[in-house]
Amino acid sequence: MNTIRTYQVCNIFNSSQNNWVRTKYIRRRGAQRIHVQMKFSVRDCSSIPNVPGSCKETFNLYFFESDLDKGTKLYPPWMENPWVKVDTIAADESFSQVDLGGRIMKINSEVRSFGPVSHNGFYLAFQDYGACMSLIAVRVFYRKCPHIIQNGAVFPETLSGAESTSLVAARGVCVPNGEEVDVPIKLYCNGDGEWTVPIGRCMCKAGYEAVANGTVCKACITGFFKAAQGDHKCLQCPINSRTTSEGATNCVCRNGYYRTESDPQQMPCTTVPSAPQNVISIVNETSLMLEWSPPKESGGREDVVYNIICKSCGSGRSGCTRCGDNVQFIPRQLGLTNTRVHISDLMAHTQYTFEIQAVNGVSDQSPYSPQYTSVNITTNQAGEVSRTPNSITLSWSQPDQPNGVILDYELQYYEKNQAEWNSSLTRSQTNTAVIRGLRPGTIYVFQVRARTVAGFGRFSGKILYKFKKHNGNIQQLDLTSGFPVFSCFSLCMYICCCFFCFSVEVSPGMKIYIDPFTYEDPNEAVREFAKEIDISCVKIEQVIGAGEFGEVCSGNLRQPGKREILVAIKTLKAGYTERQRRDFLSEASIMGQFDHPNIIHLEGVVTKSSPVMIITEFMENGSLDSFLRQNDGQFTVIQLVGMLRGIAAGMKYLCDMNYVHRDLAARNILVNSNLVCKVSDFGLSRFLEEDTSDPTYTSALGGKIPIRWTAPEAIQYRKFTSSSDCWSYGIVMWEVMSYGERPYWDMSNQDVINAIEQDYRLPPPMDCPSALHQLMLDCWQKDRNNRPKFSQIVSTLDKMIRNPNSLKAMTPLSSSVHLALLDRSTPDFSSFSTVDEWLDAIKMGQYKENFTSEGFTSFDVVSQMTMEDILRVGVTLAGHQKKILNSIQSMRAQMNQITSVEV
Repeated sequence: MNTIRTYQVCNIFNSSQNNWVRTKYIRRRGAQRIHVQMKFSVRDCSSIPNVPGSCKETFNLYFFESDLDKGTKLYPPWMENPWVKVDTIAADESFSQVDLGGRIMKINSEVRSFGPVSHNGFYLAFQDYGACMSLIAVRVFYRKCPHIIQNGAVFPETLSGAESTSLVAARGVCVPNGEEVDVPIKLYCNGDGEWTVPIGRCMCKAGYEAVANGTVCKACITGFFKAAQGDHKCLQCPINSRTTSEGATNCVCRNGYYRTESDPQQMPCTTVPSAPQNVISIVNETSLMLEWSPPKESGGREDVVYNIICKSCGSGRSGCTRCGDNVQFIPRQLGLTNTRVHISDLMAHTQYTFEIQAVNGVSDQSPYSPQYTSVNITTNQAGEVSRTPNSITLSWSQPDQPNGVILDYELQYYEKNQAEWNSSLTRSQTNTAVIRGLRPGTIYVFQVRARTVAGFGRFSGKILYKFKKHNGNIQQLDLTSGFPVFSCFSLCMYICCCFFCFSVEVSPGMKIYIDPFTYEDPNEAVREFAKEIDISCVKIEQVIGAGEFGEVCSGNLRQPGKREILVAIKTLKAGYTERQRRDFLSEASIMGQFDHPNIIHLEGVVTKSSPVMIITEFMENGSLDSFLRQNDGQFTVIQLVGMLRGIAAGMKYLCDMNYVHRDLAARNILVNSNLVCKVSDFGLSRFLEEDTSDPTYTSALGGKIPIRWTAPEAIQYRKFTSSSDCWSYGIVMWEVMSYGERPYWDMSNQDVINAIEQDYRLPPPMDCPSALHQLMLDCWQKDRNNRPKFSQIVSTLDKMIRNPNSLKAMTPLSSSVHLALLDRSTPDFSSFSTVDEWLDAIKMGQYKENFTSEGFTSFDVVSQMTMEDILRVGVTLAGHQKKILNSIQSMRAQMNQITSVEV
């Protein structure tokens, strides 16, 4: 019963009604869609006596946009144009009679909206053209989503979109000390001013835990830590560790205690074991059996192994020296898991000292030498081999620079008065051999050569020995100075050998690479650097792949006067353009300039017949990456280092020729049946100017770059040098040691670029020696001038091969080294629903049926498996055993962490 102001009209008995009322200027304030709520009443035309036919029960709503408030009595004009009609408004209910007080009426409420609006403001207008009505109230508003904290992120106040169905994206900002997970965090504001469709989330970063319903990330208090981003709470520091401040991401081990890189942060810090106990030695002539008991203290770890250090001690005051390579240890000398070892091939009547060291996973971190127990023994006279008058024991020293891993030796011997082709051969795994059945009074000629994965080297020089008839003594015949006599049977023959192995060193005056693209006529470069082969000499056997220009086949090549050889054949598909032919043959023009055991060899080209072909040597094992994936865990570290040494030797050769490869990757390394690795695929390589102090190559605009293998300066500035090839070589090293794993896993190219820019580097693959990973990190130096030269890389790998013990250390990297954010080598088992999925993830899917048949079908059961269980399910390959066992240990640690959080 209060008085209200209304705008009303009821001129229904006057014809041609056109009544308007307009609002004041309304500022938009950023809104894109305007909502109008109208309260009004309308008289029912049928309730009015003698009502004319022009009576209406509706009215119209209009709007007019303007950047300025310039409305007058005449502007905007009172007509539909320039006004924009929103809608015709009809009453849901109308009233038919009015009481004496005029208070009986039915009020309607309608809401209409319009948009998009873009000017600074607008007017609203209401048009009546023949209704008896009153406009009681008008409310003009827009909708917005309020400021909110959700999913760990702060979202600002956001206006709704221009359409009722619009969704306006709002980018969230993580609360302080929060970090985005996987994708950028977003919320969408709908047309009703409500938040919807959440995408992504923020989690508290390492060292912080979520409180206040996830709206605050609070630092872990002293004595607690949180190792990784996530929703889990801070954990109390494990035994023998502490934190130095709030917000700790790990607990520092107390003095004398350590962790390995693979130890989870919640694991207590451990220490080195004490010395083994109760050593028992049994000497049998020149062999020895040692047994001992485990150490009293294991240091808190279960990975205790034993090393045997052998020292030969002479008589008098001379000191003890390490035993030579001829001494044999069964099952092995280092890393023994059992407490027994058999040692043979010792020298007779010699005093030895054997140190039995106990080491565990943290022994390498201790500044002190491992604890050990020693035992002294003296060998007896050797067996019958050295006492017979018709046998000889020969030994020789291994060369200082064997150029690779020596697999075994071949000893050739024959009587001096016989032809060399009638010689006898014997093989030896060590640098010692026993030759029996020799005839007294006869002069014998001996030669030795070594075998590597590349084949045999050349024989050494000839050494002559003569057996005397009367007492079986032996004379070595010197070709220039008579016959010095040796009074013992065990003789040493020191032979200086040149071994053909993984690579051949290049002399200083070698030729320089010539870019075939500098030739005015590219065909001239082909004629100069590639040999033309008659098509009749080539026989294609089968298609083995597809290249950029056509098919890749295997086949045979038989040229006049030469034996038939197996070759790979690249063909140029029919319908090629002249430019395609030139680009196709340019690789032959490049390859034909190279002559090195670790560079793919060009046999020749076919250009005068169809199809056009490039013919190279055939590499039986295909590309290195797929070969490693097919043989996961099947090679020793020394064999892998030998492969890397060959690749480095090939790259050193290219570098010496002022040649940049630009696409060095395991997929572009080919492997033959002898495991020799050869650099191939010269499609992206280019020439380096030799007259500049810093030769570079600038790629064409838009050229594709293999991001995961390419140095940052080459990605950013398109500048390629041998130093950028060095970066790529470091990635190849990582591929080899991880058996063909994809670098940076499933990270996007942009994520890889960002991570490298932030100084993150790939972590060491499983069981990768720290010396090799350090060499990778050297190759990944940000400043290209600090990266090693390929000659230095070859030298470093040679030293590792000559000293295999340097490859046994798995020393954790220093804290200053930043490893990659995502180490995918050990997957999170909680992301798998079945054991089969877990086996597929660690590339051990071939054992799924074995696990099922033996009842290992749940993670609770699998997490308790031992090495005996792994053998029981049929995993016999050492590499596969190690991979499964490491993953189970990681699973066990993750389950312990989950249990701790739940508690």
